[in-house]
Amino acid sequence: MEQDNLTKQIDEVEALTAIYGDDFVIDSEELRSYTVKIKDNNNEVLLSVTMPAEYPSEAPPKYEFSAPWMDRKAKESLRHSLDEVYLENLGETNPVIEETLDLSQLEINCPDITHGDVIIDRKSSFQGHAAEVHGINDVNAVLIKLKQNKKIQNATHNMYAYRIEKKTDKGITILQDCDDDGETHAGGRMLHLLQILDQKNTIVVVSRWYGGIQLGPDRFRHINNATRQAIQQAGLLKK
Repeated sequence: MEQDNLTKQIDEVEALTAIYGDDFVIDSEELRSYTVKIKDNNNEVLLSVTMPAEYPSEAPPKYEFSAPWMDRKAKESLRHSLDEVYLENLGETNPVIEETLDLSQLEINCPDITHGDVIIDRKSSFQGHAAEVHGINDVNAVLIKLKQNKKIQNATHNMYAYRIEKKTDKGITILQDCDDDGETHAGGRMLHLLQILDQKNTIVVVSRWYGGIQLGPDRFRHINNATRQAIQQAGLLKK
């Protein structure tokens, strides 16, 4: 049995190496200890895995996480998901890591998100999503929560911008950033609109599903309208 476990462990290590490449590191061949790095936008999880002699026939692998942005409840949820996958594939060389580390099923503490109306033009669709945020953890939670929705995750672009007001010993500062997600200049335009509106503690994500017909500059008008509309529908638009 022990030899059979070892053979399956070797097969699994080879599969994980092929899947994750340089992001899969062998820490100790003797201890059967490994580290996997998983990135989702700006979020990163380092997962340390040790395969005991009884794995996979009688015991699951042991996990340790390093993810400063993830709260305890989220880590417990991820650990539970990993264990569930192991139990479903008990005794097999199973894709425990491969099946669960897309972060898509995590239960996370997330601010309320308002989804705006859909704007359609020449088969392209635009939809804004807005939430009140007070720190980077809130921003990350919103982005992860949105991507748990398969339709949003499969959008051609999910561009975003946010502005957060922070009080420090030196006064009030504004933390702000944006991301185009492949729609060149879109994130910067969204951030500029937030600045014009003097929005604070606000994140807006605009999802675009491309319909096959290029819209030219009209796409920026739709992105701006979806941005403003989502903020207004969320009750965050400053008067």
